[in-house]
Amino acid sequence: MLEKIEINFEKTVVVGIITQLQSDEKLNEYLDELEFLTFTAGGEVIKRFSQKMDKPNPKTFVGTGKIEEIHLYIKENDVKTVIFDDELTPAQQKNITKILDCKVLDRTNLILDIFAQRAETSYARTQVELAQCQYLLPRLSGMWTHLERQRGGIGMRGPGETEIETDRRIVRDRIALLKEKIKVIDKQMSVQRGNRGALVRVALVGYTNVGKSTLMNVISKSEVFVENKLFATLDTTVRKVVIKNLPFLLSDTVGFIRKLPTQLIESFKSTLDEVREADLLLHVVDISHPEFEDHIDSVNQILKDIKSDGKPTIMVFNKIDAYKPLLLDEDNLTEKTPRHQTLEEWKNTWMSNVGKRNALFISAVNKDNFEEFRENVYEAVREIHISRFPYNKFLYPDYNDAVEE
Repeated sequence: MLEKIEINFEKTVVVGIITQLQSDEKLNEYLDELEFLTFTAGGEVIKRFSQKMDKPNPKTFVGTGKIEEIHLYIKENDVKTVIFDDELTPAQQKNITKILDCKVLDRTNLILDIFAQRAETSYARTQVELAQCQYLLPRLSGMWTHLERQRGGIGMRGPGETEIETDRRIVRDRIALLKEKIKVIDKQMSVQRGNRGALVRVALVGYTNVGKSTLMNVISKSEVFVENKLFATLDTTVRKVVIKNLPFLLSDTVGFIRKLPTQLIESFKSTLDEVREADLLLHVVDISHPEFEDHIDSVNQILKDIKSDGKPTIMVFNKIDAYKPLLLDEDNLTEKTPRHQTLEEWKNTWMSNVGKRNALFISAVNKDNFEEFRENVYEAVREIHISRFPYNKFLYPDYNDAVEE
């Protein structure tokens, strides 16, 4: 008889605010995502708190009444962790921790924690540690109360460093060391990329948990780790793929997310170099997610930030097998989204014309419409290849010999 394994999730509550720039509906979307992030990190959200404000309270993020309400709830329900949807300033984190007397995290800290759990290779661990140190440095005085005690009196006067200054220096030294280590690895990876020759490079990009690794496994017949959690893949995987007689390199990159910490973009520079140096991007979208349009915008913004938004791109709408049409409005008169079930119906939607090429609709799990996907990728890679090697008779036996003469 199999022994039942019990998983103890950490009890948490999440907190967000409604502002002029963030509606109630938008906040609920973000808190849904924050809840999934919490689950990925090993926590269970038992309560959500929200408050309507013009702007965050500079001292406690939410109002004093709301912070007291949260304090009362976590005491009564033995909650150990409170997670805020937006990044807290060092002062806010310090003040909130004093009032709530529990672990206080923000979205950035949570994402960094997930990355730390998921980092497998030495390079990924180095990147994550650098991002954590950069996040930690301005927050040292707020995270450990013993560091702010500067004692006076006999034997305590004169030159020397306070504990907080010592810790800051240690963290700064560590940051410098990690940056040097990453420089060395970046140089090695740059050489590796250079050694790949002139093969066309294709990169899978997209929001986290859209099925990039599953698609990678199906195309390249490899075994990239797949899990229904956020940021299942941190390390870039590169595989040589051949469609018909045409070889190219396919890379699976780290997933993007809304409000992606700037520390991670900086630390994962070399991982994102795979995207920067790609000749073709396959932008994978989870069409079954109700907020997939926002996800597209978020990915496009990050591509713009890393100066990769002008690359040839094929939109790949994945998980058509899991798509569920939205329910009727409360008045039961109009449907928010038409029901799309057949491939032809999908192709008649606005999504089909996103980007310069026609979009593709697939299911990587069930391999639905996979032949059309392969054909479209082949044609796109072939165009790039022809521009690079215009007289390759092996790949293009029908090419007019007169041109060469």
